[in-house]
Amino acid sequence: MENLLALACLVLTVALYGLAKVLYRRTGNWWFAPLLAVPLLVIGMVVLGHIPYHTYFQDTHWLSWLLGPATVAFAIPIYEQRQMIRKHALSLSCGVLVAMPVAVLSSVWLARAFGLSELLQKSLAPRSISTPFALAAAPAIGGVPDLTAVFVVITGVCGMLLGEVMLVYLPVRSRLAKGALLGAAAHGAGTAKANELGHEEGVVASLTMMLGGIATVFAAPLIAWFV
Repeated sequence: MENLLALACLVLTVALYGLAKVLYRRTGNWWFAPLLAVPLLVIGMVVLGHIPYHTYFQDTHWLSWLLGPATVAFAIPIYEQRQMIRKHALSLSCGVLVAMPVAVLSSVWLARAFGLSELLQKSLAPRSISTPFALAAAPAIGGVPDLTAVFVVITGVCGMLLGEVMLVYLPVRSRLAKGALLGAAAHGAGTAKANELGHEEGVVASLTMMLGGIATVFAAPLIAWFV
């Protein structure tokens, strides 16, 4: 019975994602965005159905495993736009080197200002990089991967919903700057929003997200020392 329930959870999660994606494409309404709608619906399903977490995760863990190949797939548009990336290599590198420390330091300092525990501070530190990188960095920093995954999703949702609005009011006109901003601040969700703005924005967001994730993983021991 438990195996059938776990399989049903997997099928329903995928079905909800497909439905939300179709509705978001047709309507453009932010509340149909898969990253926002699907987790809320799944949480409601698990709570109302009194489904244990280990039962839900029994088969759906394959969806988490797919995050790795999905992140690597971002390398395809980056390779296609390698000439543009070479042209702006210095600007992009400087952007990543500034964005990652700012993301980590702001997360930790705000957590301390609100009196959050040391465990939450460490789990919040890698919140601005994509989930595979964040899950790899969290243990090295001293955080809890499950908590970090939640913070990563929240960061992505906020970046997806607020990023485009902020760009309207901020004096940012460069496509590269828009893509770098979304990729560095909101990882995969920001990259998806950048792709909606334009192909060039999406490529730069992908590159910034990947470079930022790699840099954070390598800098994890230093971040752990700071925290």
